[in-house]
Amino acid sequence: MLAAIGQLAAVFVGIPSLIYLALQIREQTKERRQSAVNALTVQWGDLTRALHESAEFSALYLRGVQSFHDLDAVSKLRFSAFQNRFFKNFEGMYYSRCDSILTPELWGEIERTMSDFLAYHGVRQWWETRKHWHTEEFRRVVDAIIARGDEPKAYSTYNLREIVAPEKRA
Repeated sequence: MLAAIGQLAAVFVGIPSLIYLALQIREQTKERRQSAVNALTVQWGDLTRALHESAEFSALYLRGVQSFHDLDAVSKLRFSAFQNRFFKNFEGMYYSRCDSILTPELWGEIERTMSDFLAYHGVRQWWETRKHWHTEEFRRVVDAIIARGDEPKAYSTYNLREIVAPEKRA
């Protein structure tokens, strides 16, 4: 009988401890998610800085989204380096979603952004040359987005025919 009372007392003491532990884990998870989202936001800002700080690179980028294959070798290298950073960032976000760090709503936002970029012929051309640099699982995600055949809209209000290559140096 005394043992049963001892076990009952342990349960009454243990339940609040378990509740406290669950609340602590929940708060840590929220903090971890917020920290991850903040880090991804900073990374995104760092990535896009090249587009708003360099008119030359912006022009190169807009030509590249139209046709990766039509870029000269140096422009291909620069466009490819940028796209690689972009897609490595997307891949990191994808795995953050798989680990439940990013919510489905946030991943939906990222996937829509990827869809906008992948709708462009030049980005798809680049992807074919570099997809082997990514994990097989992430490649399937990107290839599924491409397979939907979305229409390019991200730059649809821009007059992309006005973008010209910089003058060649002699």
